Amino acid sequence: MSTQILTPRPLHPADFAPYGDVVELGGDHVLINDGRCKRFSDLSALVAEGGRVGISLFQSEVQALPYSCTLLERHPHGSQCFVPMEGCTTLYIVAEDDAGTPVRPKAFVAHGCQAVNIAANTWHGVLTPLSGGGLYTVIDRVDGGPNLEEYPLGMALTVLPGGGAE
Repeated sequence: MSTQILTPRPLHPADFAPYGDVVELGGDHVLINDGRCKRFSDLSALVAEGGRVGISLFQSEVQALPYSCTLLERHPHGSQCFVPMEGCTTLYIVAEDDAGTPVRPKAFVAHGCQAVNIAANTWHGVLTPLSGGGLYTVIDRVDGGPNLEEYPLGMALTVLPGGGAE
């Protein structure tokens, strides 16, 4: 099997925008709870075409770099928001679509205070924590029929340390 090498870059909203939203503190807020709490509202829109949005917990095995990815998946009818619960540093592999085939993959590393909402129909790797306990809250479409397509890659995407991923 041949290999394509990826070097992850730190997760920044502008770089990740073609694939979804970075959910993190910043921007406008309002004070609530007698002035003790800042509320940053509406940081990302969830999509659940033809189904209901649910909150689930995912417990994933922590991986190390270099990491080899041989499968991408997408959810055509809903976005998928991953919120780390234990300060997990997370590797996100995403790719553009070309007539049903993932192309031009990229890798991003999110620190433990960043969540992502991967846009509906966006190719992405499986949940890949690099540190922490691997526990995530996942907000996505939980019913309404099939919402998963998998694409076994003809080559491995190997993500090497670098770009802030150590």
